[in-house]
Amino acid sequence: MNIEGLIAAAVRMGTPLLFATLGEIITERSGILNLGLEGLMLVGALTGFATSYMTGNVWLAFFAALIVGALFALIHAFMSVTLRVNQVVSGLALTMLGSGISGILGKAFVGKPAAKFQIVNVPGLSQVPIFGAFFKMDPLVYLGYVLVPLLWLFIFRTRWGLTLRAVGEEPSAADSRGINVFLVRYLATMAGGALTAAGGAYLSLAATSMWIENMSAGRGWIAIALVIFSAWEPFKALVGAYLFGFVMSLQLRLQAVGVAHVSADLLMMLPYLVTVVAMILFSFSETFRKRIGAPSALGVPYAREEKS
Repeated sequence: MNIEGLIAAAVRMGTPLLFATLGEIITERSGILNLGLEGLMLVGALTGFATSYMTGNVWLAFFAALIVGALFALIHAFMSVTLRVNQVVSGLALTMLGSGISGILGKAFVGKPAAKFQIVNVPGLSQVPIFGAFFKMDPLVYLGYVLVPLLWLFIFRTRWGLTLRAVGEEPSAADSRGINVFLVRYLATMAGGALTAAGGAYLSLAATSMWIENMSAGRGWIAIALVIFSAWEPFKALVGAYLFGFVMSLQLRLQAVGVAHVSADLLMMLPYLVTVVAMILFSFSETFRKRIGAPSALGVPYAREEKS
C-alpha cells in the first residue's frame, strides 16, 4: 500500500472537516452553539461551484463562498443573540434551510464542469520521502495548515481572543467591563459561518470540480463531534480532522483491494452515533461539560437585564 498516497488522501478528506471544525470553535468560544454546519457547508459548496462555473476564477469562487457563509450564519446570530431563541432549534433550522436552498438552486449546475484548484508542489519539501506527501497539495490545504496556528494564537495569545473567551465563559462579567457581548457573538458566529462554508467550498472547488446535491454527506455533523473532542483547541482539531480522514481513506482502500469486510456504511454511521451521545451528555451533564472544557455560557442566551 502506498503510504504517501494514503497520507495525501487522509489530508484531503480531512481538510473540509478542519475548516468546519475551526469555524465552529470560533463560534462556540463566544458562547453560541451552531448546529447548522451541514447547511453552511452545502451553501458554501454551491456558492463556490456556481461562481467558479460562471467566472472561471477559483479564488473569487472561494471568497464568494466565505461571504455567503457569513451572511447565512448571520441568520443564526440574529435568532440566537437578538431573539434569544433555542440555539439547537435555530441551528437545525439552518441546516434544513441550507439543504433546501442548495438542493433547489443547485439543480441548474448538476453535471456541469467548473474550474478547480490544482495541486501545487512545494519545492524541496515535496521531495522528502513520506513527509513530502503533506506538500503535494492544493492551496486550500496549505491554507488549512496556516489557519490552525494563527487561530490558536488569536484565541490564546491576543487581547481579542481573550475577549472572545470571556464572552463565552462569563458574558455578564465581560459586559460589566465594557465589552459588547452581542457584537462579539455576532462577529464570531459570522466568522465561524464563513470558515464552515469554506469547508463546503473545498468539496466543490478542490476535492472535485462538480456539484452534487447533499455533497457534504454529513460532514457538518462530524465537525460538531470533532469540536467537542478537540476541547475547542485548533491543534487538536487538526489532529482529529486528519485522523478521521485517515480512517476513511484507509477503509476505502482496504475495501478496494478486498481486505476489509466491515461495511463502509457502518463506519460512516459511527461518527453520527458519537455525535448524538456527545450531544446528549453535553446537554444534560454539567460535569461532562466542565471536564471537556466547554465554554461555561455555551448555548445560554444572554440578556443585559439579567445581569447579577
